[in-house]
Amino acid sequence: MQKDNPIPTRLKEARKKAGITQKDLGIKIGMEPSSASGRMNHYEKGRHTPDIGTLRRMADELGVPLNYFFCESELSAELACVIDRMSDEEKAALIATLGGDGEG
Repeated sequence: MQKDNPIPTRLKEARKKAGITQKDLGIKIGMEPSSASGRMNHYEKGRHTPDIGTLRRMADELGVPLNYFFCESELSAELACVIDRMSDEEKAALIATLGGDGEG
């Protein structure tokens, strides 16, 4: 069973949370002003999928980790953001607490 692409939903959520328009986000990541709004709309509607470089620029601009866009659940997306804000020491401690070996 194929699951829906989570990127459109995550992109729209992150953009709205950042309080930025589709056009402004597109321009900030290097799109031409005349096409920025339309291209971003296509990404949010799932008509087109951005390449990894575009996703990385969007993540940087919106303040979310790249893997946020691939999370299929709200909790996973929120957790990805929380973990991204942690220091390496905090991440290692979390891994140890959860029973991981801490080797990356």
